[in-house]
Amino acid sequence: MTTVHDFAARSIDGRTVPLADFKDRVLLVVNTASACGFTPQFAGLEELHQIYGPRGLAVIGFPCNQFGSQDPGSNDEIAQFCQLNYGVSFPMMAKVDVNGPGADPLYQWLREEAPGLLGSKSIKWNFTKFLVGKDGQVIRRYAPQDKPESLKADIEAALAA
Repeated sequence: MTTVHDFAARSIDGRTVPLADFKDRVLLVVNTASACGFTPQFAGLEELHQIYGPRGLAVIGFPCNQFGSQDPGSNDEIAQFCQLNYGVSFPMMAKVDVNGPGADPLYQWLREEAPGLLGSKSIKWNFTKFLVGKDGQVIRRYAPQDKPESLKADIEAALAA
């Protein structure tokens, strides 16, 4: 059986990060953008990281430029933007595609494991979120308009499992 721990990602500064490093942690995987109407969600994601990180949550951001070209910057520019504007201290990965033939393998798997509305396999927009349990299995997919603070009960349940 495949789990999130079978994948690796490239950090925003170019290092390979095996997601097995997050074994026994709850993950919130989010495709992000720096110039989107949902960009202020970085503040809520950072708040979740601060509150629940010590209890076993890892928020992981994946910048993506596939929706309205809303994250055109380099990885360095994206990292600076997130830190300067939102104080992001959770792990940010290198920019990826989340849809199409060049989609990152992690996102191909996430889309299959937790289809969207009406069974759609594609990611609809920036700030689609996936909650992954300690066992590496997807618990739930959230729409871009679902604010990070609305996920607290589900995160607490996943941490308690």
